[in-house]
Amino acid sequence: QVQLVESGGGLVQPGGSLRLSCAASGSIFSIYAMGWYRQAPGKQRELVASITGGGSTNYGDSVKGRFTISRDNAKNTVNLQMNSLKPEDTAVYYCNAIIAGTTGPRSNYWGQGTQVTVSS
Repeated sequence: QVQLVESGGGLVQPGGSLRLSCAASGSIFSIYAMGWYRQAPGKQRELVASITGGGSTNYGDSVKGRFTISRDNAKNTVNLQMNSLKPEDTAVYYCNAIIAGTTGPRSNYWGQGTQVTVSS
């Protein structure tokens, strides 16, 4: 069984910063891409940022220059540093990872989501 557990969401004022973390645990053989998605009320889930095992990154247009994704392969964690936050960044943020377990094929896993609210 593989799990993704997020932490670090909360309420922040416009222009502020937050750091999200996600830890993968369980019967893990290998982790491929990891990333963050978000979903605001009434909107589709969208990519925020992703990172490959080799460290190549990809960002959604709306967060480029403000958010930074990083990962620690030794700890099976992925982080999202969010700076210069805007009210439109308000959403539930989901951790995502493509993981090969020790007893099964490569699969796509999601965390439970963490709320980020940007408001004065």
